Amino acid sequence: MSKASEKFNFKKRLKSMLKVDFRRMFTTPFYYIMVGICLIVPVLIIIMTSMMEGSVMTDQNGNAILDEFGNPVLMEGFKNVWQMLGSTSGSSSGMSMDLVSMCNINMMFFAVAVLVCIFVADDFRSGYAKNLFTVRSDKKDYVISKTLLGFVGGASMILAFFIGSLIGGGIANLSFELVNVNAGNIIMCLLSKMFLVLVFVSIFVTMSVVGKQRTWLSIIGSLAVSMLLFMMIPLITPLDSTIMNVFMSLIGGVLFSIGLGSISNIILKKSSLV
Repeated sequence: MSKASEKFNFKKRLKSMLKVDFRRMFTTPFYYIMVGICLIVPVLIIIMTSMMEGSVMTDQNGNAILDEFGNPVLMEGFKNVWQMLGSTSGSSSGMSMDLVSMCNINMMFFAVAVLVCIFVADDFRSGYAKNLFTVRSDKKDYVISKTLLGFVGGASMILAFFIGSLIGGGIANLSFELVNVNAGNIIMCLLSKMFLVLVFVSIFVTMSVVGKQRTWLSIIGSLAVSMLLFMMIPLITPLDSTIMNVFMSLIGGVLFSIGLGSISNIILKKSSLV
């Protein structure tokens, strides 16, 4: 078989698999449930933090938490809507563990893990993957299809969270003022996070082919590995992102997809399909 023919067959197989996978995802209620959750969560976060702002923080015994000067620590809320996307580069809040810095769009990377792991596990649980690999011996088109599927699903969840943040900010009368950033930075920040999804999806797909039908194992492995990279998200995709941050996220996503995609392909070839 000529190289041109092999290339054509690969494109044809991949196109067919992408068509099947995307049709399955867009007709599955679970996908819309996940996107709906991503839309509602920021609304609830903004409303709840706005209601609790200024209240005294307490420990598990109900005692007030004091700072180094003996003053009670007060609950801080979001000052503006854009904090839901993260903090500016060089800001200490990007690496802190307070409520505002943790309850933002970066949480959605963990939600993407649930979507990808459940979707892949369903392939092995239903017997679809075994039947598929019986007909198609090459596993790389399956890995590529699942990676692209996870990227589109994850990007849509990131976008849903952003829209939910705008809705929540409007309901809570939160400020939309741009401080030290402009509209271009906001767009670049959002695009950077979407492209960075590729890095995490590659991890999730690899963990999913390791766990196969064991969804719990796939999710635990995905969360454990992605936690190692979680603190890098604010640094790579700050609120004042530029086109350089977009390129960094895209290049990182492509490299991770190629590297971990190759590993996923090897795992599928060397391991049992059940």
